[in-house]
Amino acid sequence: MSSAAAAPADHSAEAAHGVNPWLIAASVMLATFMEVLDTAIASVALPYIAGSLSASNDEATWVLTSYLVANAIVLPASNWCSLRFGRKNFLIACVIVFTIASFACGAAPTLPFMLLARIVQGAGGGALQPLSQAILFESFPPAKRGAAAAVFAFGVVVAPVLGPTLGGWLTDTYSWRYAFYINIPVGVLAVFMISRFVHDPPYIKDAKVPAFDNLGFGALVVWTGLLQVILDKGQQDDWFGATWIRLAFPTMIAAFLSWCWISWRHSNPLVNLKILKDRNFAIGCLLIFLFGVAIYSTVVVLPLFYQELLGYTAFTAGVVVAPRGIGAICGMPVIGYLANKVDPRYLLTFGFVIFGLTTFYFGQITLEISPHTLLLPILITGFGLSFVFVPITTAAYGTLPNEAIGNASGLFNLMRNIGGSIGIALAQTLITRREAVHQNLIVNSVPRTGQQFQNAVKNTTDFLTGYYGPANAADPAHATLYRELLRQSSYWAFIDVFRWLSLLSFFCVFAVWMLKKVKPGKAPVGAH
Repeated sequence: MSSAAAAPADHSAEAAHGVNPWLIAASVMLATFMEVLDTAIASVALPYIAGSLSASNDEATWVLTSYLVANAIVLPASNWCSLRFGRKNFLIACVIVFTIASFACGAAPTLPFMLLARIVQGAGGGALQPLSQAILFESFPPAKRGAAAAVFAFGVVVAPVLGPTLGGWLTDTYSWRYAFYINIPVGVLAVFMISRFVHDPPYIKDAKVPAFDNLGFGALVVWTGLLQVILDKGQQDDWFGATWIRLAFPTMIAAFLSWCWISWRHSNPLVNLKILKDRNFAIGCLLIFLFGVAIYSTVVVLPLFYQELLGYTAFTAGVVVAPRGIGAICGMPVIGYLANKVDPRYLLTFGFVIFGLTTFYFGQITLEISPHTLLLPILITGFGLSFVFVPITTAAYGTLPNEAIGNASGLFNLMRNIGGSIGIALAQTLITRREAVHQNLIVNSVPRTGQQFQNAVKNTTDFLTGYYGPANAADPAHATLYRELLRQSSYWAFIDVFRWLSLLSFFCVFAVWMLKKVKPGKAPVGAH
């Protein structure tokens, strides 16, 4: 292992402009919390959104994936825009766009209108992540960046895990539309605080802005846009069984390779991919991509499990998964203390192992669980999450100079969002496909002509005779058994997803130890 990276010069006083850095932290965390919250707040409201907008549950998930992909497109451009327009002005503009788009999402009369509003909202929110993180970490001296990272991670970690709870309460108490309307007062407060406490550092004001990388941005829009469409429509159109997907996929690959070539060879690329020569950052991007797959899949799948299979309301499903947020809150002070004292690889290993063990436990549950059964595992999951987000920033950014954080941040967050979008689409596809597989397995193991099935028909018919009469009870009995077949096959599909997410987490443990050692508290950190 290589030696620890040297600490960079401390320019935090210039960046803070005499403002208490904790006020700056509160300002940027408020904007980030609002933006990240929207990646998850709609997860428990998906069935309600689908019903209200005359869409299927699969189509309703486009509300999540369209947001993530639009968010990802803007991420790499945020560094250039902050130099061109000023970081503070650009940040305020993004919050305003995000807030207005949130109102449009809540007022959406149709699914296409909703998706358009979500794309605008995701675009406005995309720059909030790297801008907020850069402002936060530049405002604190290196010795205190571990604690600053914990505060920032409070918004990053707690927002997506509290989102389902808040979204469920608003959906059941008022309407799913209020899950978006709630952003309006938060956005207004964020604009006020940012305009009051945040200032541009000297290097932003004096920066020479290169020409915008039109070709690179165009290729990025094409491949991420096609990725979103393929992920959203793939399951519905039987993936590569559809002619348009067979044409769109190679186009997406060509656009992706063009983007990579432009970003590597261009003199002033939108994203400088040469930063991937840094081994820690390259492995960090892989880890955050895989963790994006895991965390967003879990955030979406677990509430759906409670709602679709156990019949919970949106609010009840949100309350059941709420302990994850409590666990994350409990972990923040611990990781804030340990981040400057312990090798981040040990912390990452602990976090991924905890996440892997708890998701494996989810893969052992039955349909007879009570609302309290998963209380402790979900609480532990949240605690483990806090041991991933903060150390991964230290490890991935630990060997980079401060000047590279802006460029690296856009790429790092792009990987996380793309991972989240792919994770949500894969989870939905796996559930649908595995439902069919398990349905066939159950039917083959319990044939209609077998004694077990005949006994079940007879017992169910006898039970329903009192409701429908002897002559009419047979059809309802068969319908009841068929609904149970669908319920059991769906249950096993969810179990498969949980178990595969567990394996993914354990794979991440091996990847962690490919990182170079970074001396805690001595290197720039920053990533969301």
